[in-house]
Amino acid sequence: MKATLTLLAFLFTVCAAGFAQVVPEATGPGLPVSGNLHFDLRYSETAAFGGYQDGQQRSYASGDAGYANDSERLPFTMQYGGGYGWTWAGPPEAGGVFQHLSLTQGIVGRSWNLTASDNVSYTFETPTTGFSGVPGSGEPIGGSGSTTPPDQTVLTLNTRMLDNITTIRFGQRLNYATTLNLGGSLGQMRFIDNNGQNTDMQTAYAGVTRRLNARNSISGRYSFARYSYSGAGFTAQANTALFGVVRQWSRQLTTAVAAGPAWIAISGIANTGIALPNSAMLFLDASANYKVWRGSAGVNYLRGINSGAGYLLGAKYDSINANFSREFGRSLTVGVTGSYTRTASLIAAELEYACSIDNVNYICLVPLNLTPATDATYGGVQATRKLGRYFNVFANYTAIDQSSNLQIAVPNTTVGYNENILSGLTQVIGFGIGYSPRGIHLRR
Repeated sequence: MKATLTLLAFLFTVCAAGFAQVVPEATGPGLPVSGNLHFDLRYSETAAFGGYQDGQQRSYASGDAGYANDSERLPFTMQYGGGYGWTWAGPPEAGGVFQHLSLTQGIVGRSWNLTASDNVSYTFETPTTGFSGVPGSGEPIGGSGSTTPPDQTVLTLNTRMLDNITTIRFGQRLNYATTLNLGGSLGQMRFIDNNGQNTDMQTAYAGVTRRLNARNSISGRYSFARYSYSGAGFTAQANTALFGVVRQWSRQLTTAVAAGPAWIAISGIANTGIALPNSAMLFLDASANYKVWRGSAGVNYLRGINSGAGYLLGAKYDSINANFSREFGRSLTVGVTGSYTRTASLIAAELEYACSIDNVNYICLVPLNLTPATDATYGGVQATRKLGRYFNVFANYTAIDQSSNLQIAVPNTTVGYNENILSGLTQVIGFGIGYSPRGIHLRR
């Protein structure tokens, strides 16, 4: 954990120090890399109203950096965002370090491609708006890369968590119109203060994509997902068969829909005396993206299963996300983002009681007519105005709301649900100043 944070902090320091004097292009025989590099630095002040954060005031020093090389055969990209938050009014644990790093390396052959990526984040609350997910810090919102990771669908406060997922994807072109796709991922969620359920995730998939014409393609895919929980003796598995269609209606508008059945199996709850039958549900992934003049807009709906976000032993969820970003003139940029997610447990709430079976003492469970669930909503808007060539000022507003009935404990766990789960409406107002120099093109 300390090694990861040290590495991320080092990367941020190098980016900030190395570009104190920015020039449009760097050339020289000694450069080991070529590509495009950019970074931004920001300072902001925020105030929160309502909910558990009522009256809290914070300051953030943050920044981000991105790099993409020029190689067609070995493409590489990096995106980093993070910083530190000081709490002037409110509990000190409400702030601290937050970081997010994404690395992607590809290998492109004549008829195939291989991509490996790693995405790691460290936060003190569930990410919402922006790449790092901290509302009010001044990160751009409303564009690509600003969506919440799909496994963090329960909004929490004062919860230090390390989330990491490693993914490998392989594509093989079978003929001019057909491509075979294979892939898999490994993920971990770790709660530093033991106020959530540590989780491990494994996924794998195989599918075929068929290009029908210049505007239409279809696909079929089978995927497998497995979730396990430290100390819980419990696993949840899902097998999903999907059929998808992608259509490009115009240069501006593209839509994609994938749907199919998902079969869910639960195992590993010992000594409960309760049978947990397999179940099925409809998996649905639908999105639309529209490019506007000097901006973009998008909406996505997803129905599926996830790990339970650290507070449920597996969950079904429905999520809708929307975003909009546009430049008005040369000086003003406005971004808007919003999300609603319902996360419901795979198993109904149960009442624990002491019982004896064949003179052996157990903890027995009686199912209750209640499904633990949360309904989480957040939305944000930010306006950024340039001040000269490199500096800018920004102001933003974020609203976060959640209702939950997760007070009932899940079997074989000691997770305290009430302490950190957000309840009610919280509003955050922020403003600050940023430094955004021109990107630099590195040449060998």
